[in-house]
Amino acid sequence: MRGNSKKRVLVTGASGGIGSAIVEKLALGGYSVLAHYNKNSTALESLANAMQEKGGQVNLLQCDLRNRAECRIAIERDIEENGTYYGIVTSAGICSDAAFPALTDDDWDRVIDINLNGFFNMVHPAIMPMCRAKSGRIVAISSVAGIVGNRGQVNYSASKAGLIGAVKALAVELASRSITVNCVAPGLIETDMIKDMPLDIVLPTIPMKRIGKPHEVASVVEFLLSESASYITRQVISVNGGLI
Repeated sequence: MRGNSKKRVLVTGASGGIGSAIVEKLALGGYSVLAHYNKNSTALESLANAMQEKGGQVNLLQCDLRNRAECRIAIERDIEENGTYYGIVTSAGICSDAAFPALTDDDWDRVIDINLNGFFNMVHPAIMPMCRAKSGRIVAISSVAGIVGNRGQVNYSASKAGLIGAVKALAVELASRSITVNCVAPGLIETDMIKDMPLDIVLPTIPMKRIGKPHEVASVVEFLLSESASYITRQVISVNGGLI
């Protein structure tokens, strides 16, 4: 368990349902976790304290994913002070659903900025130090929507499909540096994002007839960060109960 204690992992969107589950899983697995947030620090502070009581290590990093300069400054300062990341998990994501004709400019821009541009804004400043270290793991949380598209989610589906494309290309660029780059694509997971969804209509479409749990996504992320996954790169791993 403590074999990963010197490996630093940045998790973006760490205050969300999936993000916080990833932070907990990695902290208990011996990683030194840097949990990113923008506004919601209270929940993360409580999680960090709880992990510390169990022997885990979680520190917090604040920046606005939509502000490229702010992200770069925060990442570069942290690396200078604390060292290069072994892993980066980009879990930040929002949705703003509407039929395409009803999507506003802000609906489109906010979702693309956070879900897709946020990947660039947080990963790009950290890449060269990882390349110099010649090892590392990058895991992007995409979605089933990025694979098949969802009605009323043109913006969200575009952002998550964009992540898949970015991961596949980046994996090729970084493979010679022993840095793996993969996607995890959750289906319907028990988080605030699906709280208003008509589950009586949705559940029959899922072969396993249930909603997934955040820890089930976190377990796949933990595996992709491990030494056991050192020959897995450029892949999209779905966690969706057989949905597609």
